Amino acid sequence: MKRRARDLAAALLVALGAASTPRAANEPPAPGVPPDTAAPPADPLPPAPSPPRPADGPFATLRERMVVEQLAAGGIRDERVLAAMRRVPRHEFVPEALRGRAYDDGPLPIGHEQTISQPYIVALMTQLADVQPGDRVLEVGTGSGYQAAVLAELAREVWSIEIVEPLARSAAETLRRLGYANVHTRHGDGWGGWPEAAPFDAIVVTAAPRRVPTALLEQLAPGGSLVVPVGRWWQTLEVHHKRPDGRIDVRRVADVRFVPMTGAER
Repeated sequence: MKRRARDLAAALLVALGAASTPRAANEPPAPGVPPDTAAPPADPLPPAPSPPRPADGPFATLRERMVVEQLAAGGIRDERVLAAMRRVPRHEFVPEALRGRAYDDGPLPIGHEQTISQPYIVALMTQLADVQPGDRVLEVGTGSGYQAAVLAELAREVWSIEIVEPLARSAAETLRRLGYANVHTRHGDGWGGWPEAAPFDAIVVTAAPRRVPTALLEQLAPGGSLVVPVGRWWQTLEVHHKRPDGRIDVRRVADVRFVPMTGAER
């Protein structure tokens, strides 16, 4: 009887020991460790971080301040747009003498009586365009290439037209140097759009026509939005949204000031 009691006690102790060191289902025991006392599996390694963008010294701090103090504080809520504005090195798109002011809250001259828009306006127009990862986007008015670069961070492909030939050449070179292979540029008159690449899921116009070019509305895909400042001296930023049936809804957003859109009005 005493031997039977000792055997039952030993079995109970083994059972209690096994219960105190559970093993995950189907988890093999570690080498050299009894099956009922195998150590739990290690936590999986975290995914490798994305390769960092090239460091650009103090400009990174200025760019972050721009995003926080000008854009987010000003009402830009689309996180993808804010992330794109954080990534694009705006100082690469302004004349070297003005790089120290690249992240200021205002437009800057880029030569040939043209400007690079205020950062907030670039972010606002991008947010209004509602660009999605698979989208094809048209920009009219390449300028320095900055708006095209921001759009390229969000879209699959961007087509950009610039009527001032020296700006078209320099913007194409800057975009190529910075690796924006999904941006296609050309020198030309933006009034006619880029019909051979149409339709576009979004169109952004960075100069002000007196009226919305008919060709741009025709090249806008159903469900897409055209963002454009309209007017000569007093301008209004408008969003023209094309319904599936082709009808256009117009929303007026804000009073703005852009350089006039030149070329053959049609």
